[in-house]
Amino acid sequence: MTLAEKLAIDPSSDRAPFEQVRLGIIELISTGALLAGERLPTVRALATDLNLASNTVARSYRELEAADVIETRGRQGSFVKAGRSTTLDAAARATVEHVTSLRELGVDDETIVSLVQRVVRGA
Repeated sequence: MTLAEKLAIDPSSDRAPFEQVRLGIIELISTGALLAGERLPTVRALATDLNLASNTVARSYRELEAADVIETRGRQGSFVKAGRSTTLDAAARATVEHVTSLRELGVDDETIVSLVQRVVRGA
């Protein structure tokens, strides 16, 4: 599921769209739907997916970065920053890196989940 699919932007809301994006990302991080170290879509891609102006998403990202929620690493993009639980954040980063590596090897998501489940169960 993409970030745009996880975010609910209500055009009839009293809240500005940039604020809905900002709060939505914070909520996704707090619930674990977005993990520390996870790469966010580019401003342009998320704006297109949400049917918003690029400046709207850019403002959300700037405010999230100012609040130390995300970090931008130049051309590499924007990433969810580590939060309060350093152990959980380290585990999340390791998971993101591992899944990324497996995808680069051509392993599909269903197989990745199956492999992780087998390892957790000790099989």
